[in-house]
Amino acid sequence: MNKPVAPMSSLSLKLPQADRSLETYRLTAPRSFPEKLQGPLNRVAFSAVHVVADPLAECDPWLSAAVDWDRTIAFREHIWDLGLGVAEAMDTAQRGMGLDWPTSLDLISRSVAASKHRGNALVFSGAGTDHLALDQAKTLDDVVRAYEAQIAAIEKVGGRIILMASRALAKLGRSADDYADVYDRILSQVREPVIIHWLGDMFDPALTGYWGTADLDMAMDTAVAIINANAAKIDGVKISLLDKQREIDMRRRLDQRVKMYTGDDFNYAELIAGDAQGHSHALLGIFDAIAPAASYALSRLAAGDEAAFHEVLGPTVPLSRHIFKAPTRFYKTGIVFMAYLNGHQDHFTMIGGQESARSTLHLAGLFRLADKAGLLADPEMATRRMKTLLAVRGVEP
Repeated sequence: MNKPVAPMSSLSLKLPQADRSLETYRLTAPRSFPEKLQGPLNRVAFSAVHVVADPLAECDPWLSAAVDWDRTIAFREHIWDLGLGVAEAMDTAQRGMGLDWPTSLDLISRSVAASKHRGNALVFSGAGTDHLALDQAKTLDDVVRAYEAQIAAIEKVGGRIILMASRALAKLGRSADDYADVYDRILSQVREPVIIHWLGDMFDPALTGYWGTADLDMAMDTAVAIINANAAKIDGVKISLLDKQREIDMRRRLDQRVKMYTGDDFNYAELIAGDAQGHSHALLGIFDAIAPAASYALSRLAAGDEAAFHEVLGPTVPLSRHIFKAPTRFYKTGIVFMAYLNGHQDHFTMIGGQESARSTLHLAGLFRLADKAGLLADPEMATRRMKTLLAVRGVEP
């Protein structure tokens, strides 16, 4: 059976191909999604959101972060309008990869304050140990004190906690007992239940061997034991291993009080839909780039229309797999490029100079996939901006 052919737009541009030739690419007809949530949701869904750089600040981009605070908070308002929660100051915001702890705390404070003005819109914020230099991390007590300092600072401004994976703990933790000691001590002190984040080494190579072993089966056993032993202090766990079966296996082993938040940017649609034994909620970097489609799809799922959920969200998966392809740690470049194409910022500049982390071919592929999924909010503007980027990178119109 032939697939239906998507209607075409009158817009076109020349895009580079792998053989160095230029393809005349004609866009599909635009698809619009609601700008605000349509109806209630039956999944808790967070977008791990990026920060907007200030391109005119006098700074050394590789060494210091200059943030456009107005545009950064405006993007969070966009996410809240769509009924999604904000997962603040995590790796999508280049936390520990350009965004240091003092700037992260400033970001968290501003985001929490903005959420209060919206009747306590949903926002959880990353607490880690990234202010502790690895060469200064000598003992597990150092790791605990670092976590305590960040948790206290976030709770002081009224924030909820996402307990991020720690590079210092990955360096010092040698066994399951070491990890249990640190997590038990931290979780005993938090004011409100937290989200645990297990970030795989494909996102951050410094986290190799987390939970005290490179064996993922043994690591899973340790993580599940710690989480279930502290279930009263844990809202949920976000697993970012890009391995749907491991997520499903872990989901089925968790204490019933603990939510599973998918962090699988390769397989999120089927994991959120779930199966007869359960489903995942969502805490995803890709929801930054596809927020309107994600919001609408989730509202259709809640309304009992699973076919519409898959019809909207399914076409976004190829784009997400492209953005998060190896080296996965550079995915943030694609997230910010989508924000530029869709008008959430007027430039394609990132802190740390990370706009250079993906090739011209990669960004051209992103444009094609975003168009095919109906994710270009204003195709004419997106086409114009894509042409500008190509010209800067030496592609003649």
